[in-house]
Amino acid sequence: MPLKAEHLVVSYPRSSDVLHDVDFELRDGELATLIGPNGCGKSTLLKALARTLPCKQGRVCFEGRPLASFKTQELARRLAFLPQSLDAPHGLQVRDLVSYGRHPHLSWTSRMTSEDWNIVDWALAQTALEDMQHRDVDTLSGGERQRVWIAMSLAQRPRVLLLDEPTTFLDICHQVDVLDLVVRLNRELGITILMVLHDLNQAVRYSQRILAMAHGRIVGDGSPREVVNPALLRELFQVEARLLDDPYHGCQVVVPVRSLHARHIRREREVATTGPAKEAQ
Repeated sequence: MPLKAEHLVVSYPRSSDVLHDVDFELRDGELATLIGPNGCGKSTLLKALARTLPCKQGRVCFEGRPLASFKTQELARRLAFLPQSLDAPHGLQVRDLVSYGRHPHLSWTSRMTSEDWNIVDWALAQTALEDMQHRDVDTLSGGERQRVWIAMSLAQRPRVLLLDEPTTFLDICHQVDVLDLVVRLNRELGITILMVLHDLNQAVRYSQRILAMAHGRIVGDGSPREVVNPALLRELFQVEARLLDDPYHGCQVVVPVRSLHARHIRREREVATTGPAKEAQ
């Protein structure tokens, strides 16, 4: 198993625990997605798996070894993590930013070799960025920049890729471009991928496996059809929804009907206005 979390408890400084006794295995070659409401611990779990956030209890194992046993460069040669937002240095060209992905393979004194630049060119080709490689990253659209960051991650030549909300702030066209790219990297290159998505229909369409989170725990794990159902949507997202079959993609489509959260708020306001005694009459 590329990644395995065992009884994981994680917290931020001066805060209560965010993850509570999380256990799961990311299987070799799969494309899995974390879903759940805001604040449930999805991004925190990715950070713990990438070792950018320490574990309070439990441990993460990668390729059968405790994550803590890896040196930073050694881990970066095998695992790439893209957080929600990244800023490129001003004036940096696309090809140069992608070349940063080769840094884990270099020593402090060594320079990029022809083989390293060949890998950079390969990463640019995989993400369809050859025609943009000499442009400043600042001049690119949000979707194009996201592809540049993915290309930089590919230049690391990782076995595992962790993506935290890769479609955030992108229009629908660029969302589809990025997710189609993610699927191709998984299928054609065999990269094991775990990503966080907020759009449930995208999660259902693009994922082989879905892990649902609530209150810092994994509460659902399986195929999209096994996990995403009306009961789970009510429990996790406080929404009543219907699931329809999509004959084109062969998956289900989540159709929200009404917000149960809004109904609950209205009920609380009615009680506050009329008073509990009148409410009971």
